[in-house]
Amino acid sequence: MELANKTIIITGASSGIGAAAASLFASEGADVVLGARRGPELQTVVASIKSAGGRATFLAGDVRDTGYAARLVEHAVETFGKLDGAFDNAGVVGEMTPVPEMSVENWTDVLAVNLTSAFLSAKAQIPALRKQGGGSIVFTSSFVGFSNGGLPGMAAYAASKAGLIGLAQSLGAEHAAEGIRVNALLPGGTITPAAGEGNPDALNFIAGLHPMKRMASPKEIAQAAVFLLSDRASFMTGSPMTVDGGMSVRLT
Repeated sequence: MELANKTIIITGASSGIGAAAASLFASEGADVVLGARRGPELQTVVASIKSAGGRATFLAGDVRDTGYAARLVEHAVETFGKLDGAFDNAGVVGEMTPVPEMSVENWTDVLAVNLTSAFLSAKAQIPALRKQGGGSIVFTSSFVGFSNGGLPGMAAYAASKAGLIGLAQSLGAEHAAEGIRVNALLPGGTITPAAGEGNPDALNFIAGLHPMKRMASPKEIAQAAVFLLSDRASFMTGSPMTVDGGMSVRLT
């Protein structure tokens, strides 16, 4: 029970890595607060967790909304009495196109969902963690935008995910003395709807890019998030932790 007695917010929790994390965190003893735009899907995840004996609640909303992060924190505190951590996982891929053909609207939206939402989340979460005497925040970054991770047509996605690493490092330095740890988790290709789940050709292509010649399951990434949110990672902050099947060390 690595997360026993911890209350943890998870964004992007309606499917993929976020939904897997919600179920895994609850099985590890956490009270989980789920956030995403799709309320019915969140309700389904919460019902599954409760049927397994876990404790969960949800609040649907858009991470681009400047007030949504604060409402999630308020909901966590009202429901479970405190906040101990957050897995700020919401993200989109956006258009797969070279920059000269990329719309400004796509650039703006991808950065808003992937990067600005993490800023808004941390801004709301850190005061609540401070009241608890510390805690942990994990951002879902990516090998894309990191060492050897550049892929054509993904400039907006790469910029947003690289920005999350810088944000985690700055926040880690700012709040380390308060016992608040902030790290970035860098998954490799993961079998989710955003990665073409249900499209064997797309999945086989992505799998072939990895030295392991396979993609991760959402649960494998969620297991790494458990570590970063748990007390086992008590001396880690500001770190970009790769869980990428070897993508960051592949030959280019």
